Amino acid sequence: MTGKREKTTKVKHVRTFQRFQVGQRWEHLMLFLSAAVLMLTGLPQKYRDFSWSQDLLSSPERLEFIRQIHHIAAIILALEAIYHIGRAIYLMARRKLPGDMLPVWQDVVDAGHMIQYLLFIRKDKPKFGRYNFEQKVTYWFIFFGFLLMGISGFIIWFPEFFTQFLPGGAVPAAKLAHSTESIIATIFILIWHFYHVHIERLNLSIFTGRLSEDEMREFHAKEYERLNRITTKNAQPGEKP
Repeated sequence: MTGKREKTTKVKHVRTFQRFQVGQRWEHLMLFLSAAVLMLTGLPQKYRDFSWSQDLLSSPERLEFIRQIHHIAAIILALEAIYHIGRAIYLMARRKLPGDMLPVWQDVVDAGHMIQYLLFIRKDKPKFGRYNFEQKVTYWFIFFGFLLMGISGFIIWFPEFFTQFLPGGAVPAAKLAHSTESIIATIFILIWHFYHVHIERLNLSIFTGRLSEDEMREFHAKEYERLNRITTKNAQPGEKP
């Protein structure tokens, strides 16, 4: 005995909630990497008159190399999209597909509520579920935008094949659609998505897979309340939920 009291250290348990599964996080990573490569290799081909583009595509060999990288990234993105859609169909067939990402009328109500809050008409923010209207807009815009770019991109890549059963004007139309949508998607991702994820608040849940209790309470209050009700209901008698 030394006469000194032993110090005990209390470890504070921080409650977190699972936001994304491992598979979803890998999907996002593959989507991010392939989309970034497509943008970096596609924009120079569209804007060939700019000096930075001319330096990059200064020779036929460089142009061909950039195109090959672009095509490889397109294949990776297409495979990721096939997996994503296939998984959704599989879960739908087994009646296990969550409907959290589907647009509902409440999203319109929440958007109106948020506009009133930003205009100082209302003092409180709307309460959101697992996904808010901004996140749904991002998901569906990217989904249909990349679908359009994928279809038009393969038509441009294999014009001889597709013109066997499509009119000749399909190739110029595909080039216009592919080029225009690529610019819109780039602006949308860099401004809308980047702002909401990295500027408005730093949200790393797509990488860590989890959100803290404070984040859930503030940004997904309805989902937080729902999960707490489930936890309370499933808690054993005398057990703290």
